[in-house]
Amino acid sequence: MVWIVHKKQLAIAAVCCVALIAAPFLCAGLFKSTAAAAADNTNWGLSFQENGKTPRGNASADFLKQYNSYYAGNTDKKVIYLTFDAGYENGYTPAILDTLKAHNVKAAFFVVGNYIETSPDLVKRMVEDGHIVGNHTYHHPDMSKISDKDSFVKEVQSLEALFKETTGKDMPKYYRPPQGKYSESNLKMASELGYKTMFWSLAYVDWYVDKQPTREQAFDKLLPRIHPGAVVLLHSTSKTNSEILDELLTKWEAEGYTFGTLDELV
Repeated sequence: MVWIVHKKQLAIAAVCCVALIAAPFLCAGLFKSTAAAAADNTNWGLSFQENGKTPRGNASADFLKQYNSYYAGNTDKKVIYLTFDAGYENGYTPAILDTLKAHNVKAAFFVVGNYIETSPDLVKRMVEDGHIVGNHTYHHPDMSKISDKDSFVKEVQSLEALFKETTGKDMPKYYRPPQGKYSESNLKMASELGYKTMFWSLAYVDWYVDKQPTREQAFDKLLPRIHPGAVVLLHSTSKTNSEILDELLTKWEAEGYTFGTLDELV
């Protein structure tokens, strides 16, 4: 019996030793898998844990920052960074620009080739009004599927050239992946081209032209989830956005928020 007890004790001790030896490797494996998960993401996503707080991105701020990429600003300051994606002109941008001017808010507009080709005067007005006009690629493809550098560079630099031809100015080095689809190699290539990749920490479904949210639906998403350092993504094609923007900015201002630029964020 004594020998059996000792045998059991030796067996338990052996298991414990194996566990102790394996633990660092298991933890390292877990860390590696977490890092790999961040690297393998191809579609930007957010998880809102608490209203008024910065949501969690499916890649961490630290992971993104190594590639000059961001999704939110300083969480200690009540500053909002307002951005618009502009895939095409739908007749609402002039009203949006008027509202921004009335509130003295400088935003960022991420445009594609079609937008510059069809609405050069609006692009020029964005620049004249002091807004940043960023790179949303020329053709708006799924960039996560583009792995060779030549194709990536062509999508980005062809838009730069068109912007320069249209405005006479160099395009600011801010890049937003179409549909938020990306790969780690995309982030790296953008950074090597001198770009800062800008994701977002607040958005809502505003891009379906034939299924626009109501004023109430928009406010239900945009008001409780606003947070210090928020990078807000809106679409300039949205009729609802053009109609509520003045009231939305007024409500945010009443909550003590001010508006910053991407230049200030980075």
